[in-house]
Amino acid sequence: MGKGTDKAFLVLDGKALVEHMITKAKSVADDILIVGPEEKYSAYGRVVEDFYKDCGPLGGIHAALNRSRTELNVVIPVDTPFLDTAFLAYMVDEARKNTAMVTVPKLNDGLQPLCAVYRRGFVTIAEEALKEGKHKIDALFTPEIVCVLDLNGDAMKKRGFDASMFDNINTPKDYEGAAKRVSPKSRAKNYS
Repeated sequence: MGKGTDKAFLVLDGKALVEHMITKAKSVADDILIVGPEEKYSAYGRVVEDFYKDCGPLGGIHAALNRSRTELNVVIPVDTPFLDTAFLAYMVDEARKNTAMVTVPKLNDGLQPLCAVYRRGFVTIAEEALKEGKHKIDALFTPEIVCVLDLNGDAMKKRGFDASMFDNINTPKDYEGAAKRVSPKSRAKNYS
């Protein structure tokens, strides 16, 4: 987005992205944890900081699962404001039907590990990888621990979902496009 810009605080349709994602998470979960620095996010709810610093998203997933009180844990990224809450409910329902450590959607461009349901036991797998300096989440997804929700082809449309819900905001151009998508008349503030 630009040096010093925290995507979580970008405003879209009158609310910061972090607020949008908390609302989405609350549609499928009662206990919400925000992974990040306490001083930045405490105003929004319960916060957990990474135990393994600077290890990317796997470090955040580990921290959340380590603190979790529930068996099934929905993980969603802050930069995907168009995630469909009906899709999140579908994903949780599918996770309840299986015993896999991770229930993860797959689109044409691959797995979506930052929008998945993790069982609390995945914390052990994450911790071992982090201790070994391995930070890539997908590399941990062996067939015996993962249930893949294949949403390629017509599978997504048959369920009434649109793949564009996984569009994320990584650049000022993405942000401007998201603002137009929410309200064609609104303009995104330039954060470059």
